[in-house]
Amino acid sequence: MTFEVMKTVVLFFLSIATALSAEHGEPPVKFSFAKGEDSLSINDWWNRPTGEIIDLKVPREQVVCFGIYTVHNRVLKLSAQLYPLYPAETREVRLEIEKDGEWTEIARQNVNDLGWVATFRIGDWDDATDIKYRLRHAEKASFEGLIRKNPVDKDEIVVAALSCNSNRDRGLREEYTRNINHQDPDLVFFAGDQSYDHKQHTAAWLKFGLAFREIFRERPCVTIPDDHDIGQGNLWGENGKESKTGAGHDGGYFFDPEYVKMVERQQTAHLPDPYDPTPVERGIGVYYTRLLLGGVDFAILEDRKFKTGPEGRHPMKGPRPDHILDPKYDPKVIDTPGLELLGKRQEKFLADWAEMRDGVAMKAVLSQTGFCGGAHLHGTHNNRLHADLDSNGWPQSGRNRAVELIGKAKAVHIAGDQHLATLIRHGIREHGDGPWAFVMPAIVNTYYGRWWWPEEEKPGANPVPGSPLPWTGDYLDGFDNRISMIAYANPNPKRKGIQAWKVEDNTGLAPKEGWADGWGLIRFRKKTGEVTFECWPRFADVTKPGAEQFPGWPVTVKP
Repeated sequence: MTFEVMKTVVLFFLSIATALSAEHGEPPVKFSFAKGEDSLSINDWWNRPTGEIIDLKVPREQVVCFGIYTVHNRVLKLSAQLYPLYPAETREVRLEIEKDGEWTEIARQNVNDLGWVATFRIGDWDDATDIKYRLRHAEKASFEGLIRKNPVDKDEIVVAALSCNSNRDRGLREEYTRNINHQDPDLVFFAGDQSYDHKQHTAAWLKFGLAFREIFRERPCVTIPDDHDIGQGNLWGENGKESKTGAGHDGGYFFDPEYVKMVERQQTAHLPDPYDPTPVERGIGVYYTRLLLGGVDFAILEDRKFKTGPEGRHPMKGPRPDHILDPKYDPKVIDTPGLELLGKRQEKFLADWAEMRDGVAMKAVLSQTGFCGGAHLHGTHNNRLHADLDSNGWPQSGRNRAVELIGKAKAVHIAGDQHLATLIRHGIREHGDGPWAFVMPAIVNTYYGRWWWPEEEKPGANPVPGSPLPWTGDYLDGFDNRISMIAYANPNPKRKGIQAWKVEDNTGLAPKEGWADGWGLIRFRKKTGEVTFECWPRFADVTKPGAEQFPGWPVTVKP
């Protein structure tokens, strides 16, 4: 290409950009993040490349991507998530409900230009009946859904639980929509890592909404962000301090606090009001709270925000501060004084929550990750970690306080993050004296597989009678925490790690079998006080007879 031709091409594209800028005007607010966070969705976003995540330049009648909500104590919290708006477009979103076949406006809110979300809080909500709602922007854009009545008259309350929505597969998750809508849960819980696109949370969050909105369009939904959502490989929030590395092991948040606040606004503003809204350092908010639904009381925790980072907190026993490889090390040396897991604020919340019994039949704790080291092999089938300090098995003293508080509440624990489904009975002073804990599988498990694979390849004491799984029973994890493994769902042992994985066809999708991805379904039966944990493979079809769960499931317990 000659210089004159190149010059002509460049001038042509510059003229298009100039025309677009003239048509849409300058953005009313200019955001500048030093590390380039959310660059596709801020400032003159329409001049930015589309990228592989999602096309942000949608027709204006589609600009309301989804609504997401909870109702607690007759207070509706509902967030409207929009695509980016042009400067000349109104920032106002209208909330309407259907009465006697007619739509009636009940509230208006402005969209925040950083993240493009608006949240409604409606008190004295009629939770005794199903109510259709509609979110509207300008004249043509709308999103309709259903605010379900409080299912207090149901004996069985059902929760669908998911986490770890890998960006190695950009599909729209139709298999999850079909299956979960057929199972018709009362609540959906996304435990974190809804986004793996670190710097581009808004685009990834919109993509997440497109994939799952038909599940939460007509039922309440809890979403909480984990490390990848706020742009880090791991997160030890250490009360909101600044981290100097994206790996996060020095404690704190690496990206700009305004970016972190945007992520939490998008994912958690629709949750019930925080138990104690006092921000942590640098103005980062909190969202830990409770949700009472149908007589089941859910405590929603932030098990990363107050946790101490491992760097400089213990003698190094591995190649990095959060990995210990030596099976001969003494776990006591890393449980040093002053370390926090949940932090004093959340421990007080859990203690208070355990005593809240008005209208409560059963209790459950929802959080990002499990309170033990429930995996041996990480990333590849030959990468054995003796202890992973990213898990909530460390610090052990904080872990013991947390599981003791959960046990006193007679609650079960539901979490994600590990990419490995497990059902564990915690032990504190002895095996089996703590609460039951279910970690659901990853939505898509092509990113980082984990395995429960004891090195001696033997069952522990008191194995589960009749289980098809070879390694159940009582064990110590890498921190010497007592755990009883009841069920797990390993990826196929012949599967190679993600570093060696190659796409096998032109779809870019992983093979459909052997990855151990899927979702959890938890059934709370109020009359008997029993909880049943179900664990379903991603490509099962529950609409057909004979659909099977992972081997070892379902399991019914009584907290």
